[in-house]
Amino acid sequence: MVYKGRFAPSPTGPLHFGSLITAVASYCDAKANQGKWIVRIEDTDIPRIYPDSEQHILKCLDAFEFESDVEIIYQRNRLDLYHAAIEQLKQKQLVYACECTRKMLGSNHIYLGTCREKHLDFTNQAIRVKVSDQNICFQDRLQGQHCSNLITDLGDFVLKRRDGIINYQLAVVVDDYLQGITHVVRGADLLDNTERQIWLGQLLGYPQLEYMHLPLAMNAQGQKLSKQNLAQALDIQYAPELLSQAISALGQPSIEIDQPHKMLAQAITQWDIRLIPKGTEIQRIFN
Repeated sequence: MVYKGRFAPSPTGPLHFGSLITAVASYCDAKANQGKWIVRIEDTDIPRIYPDSEQHILKCLDAFEFESDVEIIYQRNRLDLYHAAIEQLKQKQLVYACECTRKMLGSNHIYLGTCREKHLDFTNQAIRVKVSDQNICFQDRLQGQHCSNLITDLGDFVLKRRDGIINYQLAVVVDDYLQGITHVVRGADLLDNTERQIWLGQLLGYPQLEYMHLPLAMNAQGQKLSKQNLAQALDIQYAPELLSQAISALGQPSIEIDQPHKMLAQAITQWDIRLIPKGTEIQRIFN
């Protein structure tokens, strides 16, 4: 099996240092395993797209000299594929229409199946996928075994919103399959999404992937670096220095400051996931 990894940023804000850590880890892990590395722009949530963030992502990829092994794809151009997957689930009676609003659901984060037996028309309604009362477990390459019972932890979850927006969970599963992804390397903030993605993959007949969830870079307030927490955008004029810091944050041997592609080549030869900090947080403060 040829290793195929990916880096899949969302243009809901500029890339920050946490994004760079994920890019470095996914790139080095793919290349160290003689694999392919693919870039995908996850832009289905159109109302949340931040102006110019897509251009910033592409500029960063150029500045840090990451090279995607295939042409970059954009999820906004693939909506027909996601609708086809929903239709496949609909034919198997694995999804249903839901009229519940956030106001109706209140603060309860576990969906109790209110609309499951209502048999509502799918027009202008949210679409939820049915989950079952069983443990879904996977062995994360870094975090160890992780399990969830989707009935008790989450409930039936949304694949398509009432406004027509395709949910991240569906789009990522369909694209990982269609792009032949075998290994996913991403932040530990997405660890709890994995079981629902495995569940969707099982319903659609897709092979299960290998996962590695990286510890998160934190700010001085103890929050993960994120667009929501206004993490500082990557300054591409300091690309070599930032690249060196990201490699160090991943616990890897130090490398010489040079042109980014040379630094990445050295990092690949030294790549060792056993050196990545344990747990879900990196115990250093970043901007």
